[in-house]
Amino acid sequence: MKRERGFLSEKSSNMGSTEDLEYLQTLIQYQNGFLISKVMFAACELGVFDLISKSDETLSTKAIAEQLGTSLHGMERLLDACVGLKLLTIEVKNGEVFYGNTEISHLCLTKSSPKSQYHNLMYYSKTIYPCWHYLTDAVREGKNQSERAFGASSSDIFEALYRSEEEMIKFMSGLNAIWSICGKDVIAAFDLAPFTMIYDLGGGAGALAQECVSLYPNCTVTIFDLPKVVQTAKKHFVSSEESRINFHEGDFFKDLIPEADLYILARILHDWTDEKCVQLLTKVQKACKMGGGVLLVETLLNEDKSGPLESQLYSLNMLVQTEGKERTSTEYGKLLAAAGFKEIKIKKTGKLYNAILGRK
Repeated sequence: MKRERGFLSEKSSNMGSTEDLEYLQTLIQYQNGFLISKVMFAACELGVFDLISKSDETLSTKAIAEQLGTSLHGMERLLDACVGLKLLTIEVKNGEVFYGNTEISHLCLTKSSPKSQYHNLMYYSKTIYPCWHYLTDAVREGKNQSERAFGASSSDIFEALYRSEEEMIKFMSGLNAIWSICGKDVIAAFDLAPFTMIYDLGGGAGALAQECVSLYPNCTVTIFDLPKVVQTAKKHFVSSEESRINFHEGDFFKDLIPEADLYILARILHDWTDEKCVQLLTKVQKACKMGGGVLLVETLLNEDKSGPLESQLYSLNMLVQTEGKERTSTEYGKLLAAAGFKEIKIKKTGKLYNAILGRK
């Protein structure tokens, strides 16, 4: 070991200034990561992208600051940082600076866009960011940080997420924003046409249910979720005129799961320990009709745990927020097999979330 350390030390001392600079630039990029996030969060929260989107022309710093009720010099710095992040364009006319939205901001950061990620970013800003302040504690203790961040019980992982109707709507809207981009791919990963009676466990605001009935018009989908989630979904997200989407109030760990052809568990298992995952999947397997199945939708780690980085970061997020973790496809396959499911198939979508189908 001494010889290895000596070798590394000698190698480090012989590195040229080019390598030193590259390492330093990488570290600066990493340490500035949260600064970049907060710039984007602040610009969204203040309404910068929405204001510019509603204007027929680019806007000056003064116009933006006045209409949003901010300081002139503070807004100027925020706008310039957004330019650096390629979230805004900049042009100088008659000595005055004007700003406009870039395509990514227009598509993803304005509330009016059908592909808007605004609510997801607000969820990150108001819920995930405060939890990550206690990442060191989470690693030391091996448990979520809801109590430190929000004064919520660490044993009830959804108490912090649903700490108010406003926060619940924010969380549910954030999930809908994700499924607006990834939903169709995971629902179309396998041919689900044979499954006409579908239960979406923890289906929340119903974005995946909507994708199902759009892609497979002969199916009906029942969203099974906690009573307050169901009431919020009915009130804010799912039209009462959509006859193919129904609701079932309950706790899928404690209450009976009705019989169905297919059960969708999208971003559910990553919240829980292996033991609880097998417990839930066993209940699903017993309720499932013969020949039916279960569709898991999750982000997947590489088999050697080398990446992808997004999944590794999400797994840390599961540590600070829940009881669970992200897993490899093999690990999910073992959970399904332990619950009695067979013919397990995996489809990579090329996007953040992938699909795993198990059959009874």
